[in-house]
Amino acid sequence: MEIEIGRGKKARRAYGFDDIAIVPSRRTRDPDDVDISWKLGDYRFDLPLLASAMDGVVSPTTAGIVGRLGGLAVLNLEGIFTRYEDAEAQLERIAHLPKDVATREMQEIYSAPIQPELIAQRIREIKDQGVVVAASLTPQRVRKHYELALEAGLDILVIQGTVVSAEHVSADETRPPLNLKEFTREVPVPVIVGGCASYHTGLHLMRTGAAGVLVGVGPGAACTTRGVLGIGVPQATAIADVAAARSQHMLETGEYCQVIADGGMRTGGDVSKAIACGADAVMIASPLARAHEAPGQGFHWGMATFHATLPRGARVATLQNGTLEEILIGPARENDGTFNLMGGLRTSMATCGYQDIAEFNRAELMIAPSLQTEGKQLQTAQGIGMGARGAAAPAPAPSNGHGTPKAPALSEN
Repeated sequence: MEIEIGRGKKARRAYGFDDIAIVPSRRTRDPDDVDISWKLGDYRFDLPLLASAMDGVVSPTTAGIVGRLGGLAVLNLEGIFTRYEDAEAQLERIAHLPKDVATREMQEIYSAPIQPELIAQRIREIKDQGVVVAASLTPQRVRKHYELALEAGLDILVIQGTVVSAEHVSADETRPPLNLKEFTREVPVPVIVGGCASYHTGLHLMRTGAAGVLVGVGPGAACTTRGVLGIGVPQATAIADVAAARSQHMLETGEYCQVIADGGMRTGGDVSKAIACGADAVMIASPLARAHEAPGQGFHWGMATFHATLPRGARVATLQNGTLEEILIGPARENDGTFNLMGGLRTSMATCGYQDIAEFNRAELMIAPSLQTEGKQLQTAQGIGMGARGAAAPAPAPSNGHGTPKAPALSEN
């Protein structure tokens, strides 16, 4: 339904995860009978989860851990690990930057050139751990580096940017735009492309032959795109729109393209809502940046945080309070939904009676903003449970060793 913004301008109403609720169906199911696995190309994963290609989240080591747990981690091939042999030293430096110079100093750190030999080395480091290797490149650099990545053993290629379209227009003849439709079909491994946030863009990306489409523009905990550029669509609506595009694409081609919700999820409830809106899997970052193994050492930042001329992200602090295993598959020792995310999804599906992800995509939803606050006054007043707003909340501001407190987390959502 369109709402009039003013004379001559109307807009649709859009919804985020906090605005909706999943409605239980007429049956329930044993959680052990629920199948949350999903397939991408020829690969099947036990967990419908991708760890986002952000330097504070995915290193070759954490990629191996996530892979052994049943998920898929995506390494940023334009990040710290491919610019510096001693990546840990640079990550340590970022973790100790004072808040007022963090963005400026990160721009300097990321100005170092990408080293092709490190691209191959990092992919081999993940490959040697016996897991599926996924890595991301931006549309601007994918042609330059993808062949080297494939030669090193890359299994899944992610072409990722703030917004990626199937039709990029440029008057600069010295920089011909990437033809995604041609490029995606010539790459011999599954390709994931994104982000997008609308039906038409999602459909056009699917028509390129992509195996999966990332859905999300600006919902991440470290992202400031919605403030800097004023663009974005709340995630529940964005996912539902792109899921509708998937259905249209199926009618046109008979091919199923995976819809991957990218960002904006803090809890198992958020993950469950993303799947109920139509996603096949989720890509998360800040929940995993809290892990003791995370390379960000208690900090999290996005891929546009260090943009040379227009940064669109913030370095945010997280409370490191669990392992990757505890965050993803438990056991949970907190009651706010930020641990055992996949267990939360499985239990949500079982409680509503759905056997697999495809069935859960058809769950009934309601507009229910009071879901977060109804009857929760005591939890809110005491800052516990649903009143805690998630364990991704900022850590206390400890000294960074230079007499300057570490920066608190400022989530845009």
